[in-house]
Amino acid sequence: MPDKVSIVVPMYKVEKYLNRCIDSILKQTYKNIEVILVNDGSPDRCGSIAEEYAAADPRIKVIHKENGGLSDARNAGMEHVTGNYTMFVDSDDWLEANAIEMLITTCKRHKADVVQSAFYYAYEDYLLFDHKQYSPKGTPVILNRESLMYELVKNERVKNFAWGKLYKSSILQGIPFKKGVLFEDVFWAHQVMDRVKKFVLINQPLYFYLQRSDSIVASYTPRNLDILAGLKERHYFLEEKYQELVNESYKVILRTSLVHYNLLILNWRKDKRGSYRKEIRDYIRKNSAKLKKAVYQDKFLKTQLTMFLVHPVLNIVFSAVKKVLRQMEIISEPSGLKTVPITQKEFST
Repeated sequence: MPDKVSIVVPMYKVEKYLNRCIDSILKQTYKNIEVILVNDGSPDRCGSIAEEYAAADPRIKVIHKENGGLSDARNAGMEHVTGNYTMFVDSDDWLEANAIEMLITTCKRHKADVVQSAFYYAYEDYLLFDHKQYSPKGTPVILNRESLMYELVKNERVKNFAWGKLYKSSILQGIPFKKGVLFEDVFWAHQVMDRVKKFVLINQPLYFYLQRSDSIVASYTPRNLDILAGLKERHYFLEEKYQELVNESYKVILRTSLVHYNLLILNWRKDKRGSYRKEIRDYIRKNSAKLKKAVYQDKFLKTQLTMFLVHPVLNIVFSAVKKVLRQMEIISEPSGLKTVPITQKEFST
């Protein structure tokens, strides 16, 4: 009997996307799965849709609970996992038909604890694929714990996302997602990867990550700053166990801080007293010596930090000028993301 794979799918206000997600899981070429659908108090038809699927397929379990957020829903789903392996699939995303088969075959072949595939950024009528970080014809990349943690901190090839990976269920035990925060994966991923002895990265895209049309500027709220809290919490963890990654962590915190400072400027009505901007300024100024050391060899980030320390507005002007130069093709856009046509098959899996 092949090993069972448990797939945890939290659901909240995704009635529009849910059928595509569930169908893509049920049509997997690997059949020994259990699908744990967690209705997180969704006010739409998510719960009833899930029950209809459960009535038709015994591999499906449905859990109904009061709304508690994505972390709480995932935690509830993990309590019902009985498979040797676990996956998380967000309910507006979907899988290639052979995704689980490729992941578990790779996992067994390399005796890995976690396997991650490449993925598509899925828009309404096209896909984006990161050719800079992943090569569809490339062979699997094997990482040990130290190289894995470096890649996780950089968040380029190895993503902080919980989804898109197949985990040995045993390594997830005792590591719940933090409740009540956005960007919950940032608080969680490093704790899991610290237990991993062997991690394998598949270059082929097997996961479709839906990109909603909402503008980040229009939808931005101070809750988005949870990502900085997560990065700082991870930083303390790295200081204790991975000292060699501290400078890389500072760079990530700085980049993210500057982005959110600019977003708070654009959304000044949501920070009328400037308290959130002050918190970012105070952190950068308090840690300026360490940040300068971390960005010493990164010319662009070093310039951004220097300008911010003189006056935060200078960094905003610098970023705006660089954007204009890119639009005028005086400097090139960052390479990597390339458009892939989307087929009806991919959208109606």
